[in-house]
Amino acid sequence: MKIAIPRERRACEKRVAATPETVKKYVGMGFEVLVEKDAGTASRYMDDQYVAAGASIIGSMQELYSQADIVLKVQRPLLASEGGEDELGCMKSGALLLAVLSPYSAPEALDAYAKQGVIAIALEFVPRITRAQSMDVLSSQSNLAGYRAVLDAAYEYGRGFPMMMTAAGTIAPARVMVLGAGVAGLQAIATAKRLGAIVSATDVRPVAKEQVESLGGKFVMVESDELKDAETAGGYAKEMSDDFKRKQAALVAETLAKQDIAICTALIPGRKAPTLITDEMVHSMKPGSIIVDLAVEQGGNCTLSKPGEVVEVNGVKIVGHFNVPSRVATDASALFAKNLLNYLTPHVKAGEGSVELALDWADEIVAASVLTRAGDIVHPNFAAPAAAANQ
Repeated sequence: MKIAIPRERRACEKRVAATPETVKKYVGMGFEVLVEKDAGTASRYMDDQYVAAGASIIGSMQELYSQADIVLKVQRPLLASEGGEDELGCMKSGALLLAVLSPYSAPEALDAYAKQGVIAIALEFVPRITRAQSMDVLSSQSNLAGYRAVLDAAYEYGRGFPMMMTAAGTIAPARVMVLGAGVAGLQAIATAKRLGAIVSATDVRPVAKEQVESLGGKFVMVESDELKDAETAGGYAKEMSDDFKRKQAALVAETLAKQDIAICTALIPGRKAPTLITDEMVHSMKPGSIIVDLAVEQGGNCTLSKPGEVVEVNGVKIVGHFNVPSRVATDASALFAKNLLNYLTPHVKAGEGSVELALDWADEIVAASVLTRAGDIVHPNFAAPAAAANQ
């Protein structure tokens, strides 16, 4: 079987879905690995490294996809309807496609996957269970995004982070508030603390309090019975009531006015990012303050952030970079590639002189992440009732 590693073509994407390390593992299993020319260059993995690991370099996208039984990507393939290159149209019927497919933001792509006959696996739908931790692309990439967010804030901030006592006087430490204490938020807290800042954080999940405090942060949260049911079975935050949002917003506004830096990380799968910082809150912050909005591509946690831009409002800089994990592309690719390897490995069946990938459709990880199969949309969140009943 042939595994294809294409060059990512979407804007602001520097990552690659396989590294020389994981290519060597695939080759050792018996797969033939085809890597598109310069697929890893943006993330500092060179073609000669892939060749040394046992891969073949393919010069064109069409040639690559025409041979591929399995396609490993970071982001969803380009469609003909997008007006540029048609990646999906080059794939073979029956090919297995694994990537972050973002079906909630691109539902039209589901019909295209089914029509093309590909088996589409959305890696972001891997459930947050113990057995799947090593396959969780959201966690691996969010971890790096939280780290990079603090560095981006430090770059834009006109002062130092730690307390400095000098003969000329004392410099006060920066005050950092992290909104959302999931994987990205916890890494942001840890990174800001390592840089010497005074850190506080907020989250609607009570379990986050202990995690925040274990990293040296102060937890900011209103008391409410609603917090008992603030987390999904998958570990994500739930949408809260309007009354809770109003009370929490008042507490956040009071705390935010005293901060130098705010890192926004709150996301709800399949929905617009919750608004945490309003126009009024931005105007209450001190001139020279920084807001980094990691949720900007899903509508933003800050009402004044702009996707792909660093804007300044009333002396406050609001950072809205696209695709923050890609800003740490080498490490992000290494972790993403291992997530993919760990997803596929349990389903590899080696024979005499051959290798087979036999996905177990009843496995809860596969069942939760497969979108299309045999020409139908099969994921329960998107399938028509009749189509789902046939699977």
